Amino acid sequence: MHTFKRWLDHIGGALFLALFCVFILQIGARFVFNQPLPWTDELAVVLYIWTIFWACAFMVPAASHVSLDILSTRLADKPRMWLQTVGHVLLGGLALQALPASWDYLLFLRREATAVLGLPLFWVFLPLLVLLVMLVLRGVWHTVKAVKAGL
Repeated sequence: MHTFKRWLDHIGGALFLALFCVFILQIGARFVFNQPLPWTDELAVVLYIWTIFWACAFMVPAASHVSLDILSTRLADKPRMWLQTVGHVLLGGLALQALPASWDYLLFLRREATAVLGLPLFWVFLPLLVLLVMLVLRGVWHTVKAVKAGL
């Protein structure tokens, strides 16, 4: 499992590195050579979308995501765990609720493509679906973990 996580991290790092390289190329072409490359703008946006959704799905631990913990930090261990479990169930449930419509929309986007590179928008926004699936799986995993801990 650790090796799999490392591969997911490497993919995220490669996505960010590609984004950074395209961004530097874009700046060099525009400001050094006065020859802007239209495809770099589009590819940078696509890589940004992939990097953000990939990192949220696989790289950033659930505890590191933005959360409202004003109430939970003041609670004892058991009620805090219960509240966190409810939060995971709600987030996972909302992601599960969003999956069918998101999948339908992605299928619709197969017909559309980006303006310059012609990339099908299905592939551009596929990481959103991956993130939704991971949110559902995290919700289930945290719930099972809480039940096993005696919630």
